[in-house]
Amino acid sequence: MSLELYTKNNCIQCKMTKNFLMQHDIAFEERNVNENPEYIDYLKNKGFQSVPVLEQDNNPIIRGFRPDLLKK
Repeated sequence: MSLELYTKNNCIQCKMTKNFLMQHDIAFEERNVNENPEYIDYLKNKGFQSVPVLEQDNNPIIRGFRPDLLKK
């Protein structure tokens, strides 16, 4: 299982999601749209207009900071 977290700079929800995952020892790869603008098109093609977006094995599972869903 691989988790990818799409983030951007100065995003409070992104920071909170990253902190939650790290505090619970959940491995993920961060993909920052400011550092890699190609991720913007990738997310738009999947219907997303904001971050954070958490994907599992290239399938979106959570959008935004959702501790209730992250706990699952």
